[in-house]
Amino acid sequence: MGDHFDPDGGHIIEETFNEALSRRYLAYALSTITQRALPDARDGLKPVHRRLLYAMRELKLNPDQAFKKSARVVGDVIGKYHPHGDQSVYEALVRLAQDFASRYPLVEGQGNFGNIDGDGAAAMRYTEARLTKAAELLLQDIDQGTVDFEETYDGSEREPLVLPGAFPNLLANGSTGIAVGMATSVPPHNVAEICAAALALIDKPETETEALLKHIKGPDLPTGGTIVEPPEAIRSAYETGRGGFRVRAKWEKEDIGRGMWRIVVTEIPYLVQKSKLVERIAQLMDAKKLPLLDDVLDESTEDIRLVLEPKSKLVDPDMLMESLFKLTDLETRVSLNLNVLDPRGVPRVMGLREVLQIWLEHRREVAVRRATTRLAKVEDRLEVLAGYLIVYADLDEVIRIIRFEDEPKAKLMAHFELTERQAEAILNMRLRALRKLEELEIRKEDTNLRAERKTLKELIGSTALQWDKVRGEVKSLGEIYAETTPLGKRRTVFDKAPDISGEAPIEAFVVREPITAVLSERGWVRALKGHINDVTELKFKEGDKSAFAVKCETTDRLLMFATDGKFYTLEASKLPGGRGHGEPVRLHVDLPDDAAPIGLFKYDPERTLLVASDGNSGFRIQEKDCLALKKGGKQILNLAEGDEAFLCIPATGDRVALIGENKKLLVFELEEIPVMSRGKGVKLLGGKGAKLADATVFNAEDGLTWLDGAGRRFNLDDWLLWTAKRAQAGKMAPRGFPRSLRFSPRGSEFLASQAKAE
Repeated sequence: MGDHFDPDGGHIIEETFNEALSRRYLAYALSTITQRALPDARDGLKPVHRRLLYAMRELKLNPDQAFKKSARVVGDVIGKYHPHGDQSVYEALVRLAQDFASRYPLVEGQGNFGNIDGDGAAAMRYTEARLTKAAELLLQDIDQGTVDFEETYDGSEREPLVLPGAFPNLLANGSTGIAVGMATSVPPHNVAEICAAALALIDKPETETEALLKHIKGPDLPTGGTIVEPPEAIRSAYETGRGGFRVRAKWEKEDIGRGMWRIVVTEIPYLVQKSKLVERIAQLMDAKKLPLLDDVLDESTEDIRLVLEPKSKLVDPDMLMESLFKLTDLETRVSLNLNVLDPRGVPRVMGLREVLQIWLEHRREVAVRRATTRLAKVEDRLEVLAGYLIVYADLDEVIRIIRFEDEPKAKLMAHFELTERQAEAILNMRLRALRKLEELEIRKEDTNLRAERKTLKELIGSTALQWDKVRGEVKSLGEIYAETTPLGKRRTVFDKAPDISGEAPIEAFVVREPITAVLSERGWVRALKGHINDVTELKFKEGDKSAFAVKCETTDRLLMFATDGKFYTLEASKLPGGRGHGEPVRLHVDLPDDAAPIGLFKYDPERTLLVASDGNSGFRIQEKDCLALKKGGKQILNLAEGDEAFLCIPATGDRVALIGENKKLLVFELEEIPVMSRGKGVKLLGGKGAKLADATVFNAEDGLTWLDGAGRRFNLDDWLLWTAKRAQAGKMAPRGFPRSLRFSPRGSEFLASQAKAE
């Protein structure tokens, strides 16, 4: 497309929308990557943090000087260097001052800078700040020509492109950021360990990551905690620059007498807000997801103290904690993504070794540039001193030229063969400098500077000497932040996670207690404490009543069979308590709206069940094959179109009796019904238009019995008269058979008759 000029004199550029959008979005993406989200590998800082620290240095907020208001700092940063919102800059300042967010805070705060509960800092007009020793080390020698400067956004000031970085900030304090199409995540590490690894790398540049990990054991997080990541995973993460670390809260068992105990959590994972953690645990307790836990208390002051009280003293503490680690932020994953800007400003993922090499190379370059700047100053001073010494050699002539010559500067330069710089220095000398003592001082300074010049030139010309200089600096830094110091002492420890599967059987996590599970006709479920015989008096929603009541224990699983031919699994421990009407069973399983429960019983893997559809088909199935692992259930009985699952009873016995809606009774051997794992089954009751009404399984020696609505039991002595083969039509049922055509009442009628019988 071409460029055109419109009649009003404006410049119009014609281009396709896609090209225009792509180019502008790419520019935005690159700006985000390099100027906002990713830290520099050399000083570990993003632009906003670098500008904050530099502005504070310019305000003379050094560790040994007085605090100034945070608003003063933020004002300088956004006014001179960083034209963005004051709140975002203040939040960056606050984070640098929080000892629970930064392993080695770069800002020392005075006032309310927030807390680990997630409460924010006070407004910037109330808080005060100054630099810490770590920040002072990052800025050390910045005025010695060690780094490049560039103009600020408006050209009125100059700011550093990178800090000298005598403190290994990238690894020590870590960094997180989300750019466009890439992100970074570096957890904090221990400075003493970083220095030890750096010294090993200086002494032996070919040192591999595995050897470096003998010094750097892993992240050292501000809030402590325990890392339970396997060593091989940690090694892989540091070699590739990508990985993560499982971090758990630090806890201990506290005995409180009479065999009772509780768990006290003293450290929580990095970046977890304590108040939200406690709130989440409480929510899970209400939802019956933490059956081992009785209560959670926050007794924290300045130190963290979360008290977890078990349901029973018989609970295994490790089991309790494993259930909490699985469901809450008492265990989190701290990711490692060493995606940072290299010295050329190119973003890429680096391994631990390369990150250390870049920092050390930067320190070597700083040492050379510092020496070069100092050498220039020494050379300049030596030139001036040489001029001074000439003055003292012929003081009278110098005084004469200055007193009587019209152009003393030119005359001095010609007579004594001086440079302009020397002549200017001589003319600017004070009379008191002409003392004899001053000459001795100048000669002494000249000697010292010549020795220093020699040392500086040797340093600049020798890589070995440069590395010796860096080695000395790194060694002294390691001593400042040694493990023996309060700030340098490692906080995060390493351990192996107990070999307890998160998928351990429910019995391992639940205190065994007797309950009665009640399911209403409209599908509301609840668990009543204890074994209750009569549940017909329970309160239900209007128009609803009991359908099933199962005596079981909290460690049991319940199987629910529905009209869609699926079995669903319910954990007894997760059922809501008996107060109120309970919860819809559809909150626990994905039961379709057009399906309804037709059976509920305690899971017994040794038992066999008989399932049947209202289309007269059915089969036997081992109960262990019915257990559904997903909320969506397990399809067992395949149904023809228009049919529904109709029956599910325990197949305990050797005979089966069927009653049809045509009042015909058929008895045959149970073996004639095959055992299947899934399917439609076989035809059960024959006869034209026959439709199954009910079935029961019994032992031949016990005889065929049934219950009426009043709970009375009847025996059919001559049941053999109704014996035939499966799928026969059967004979009319005997007189006295229940009009409901049921061998036993169902739903609330069954529960009432059961209560009367018991």
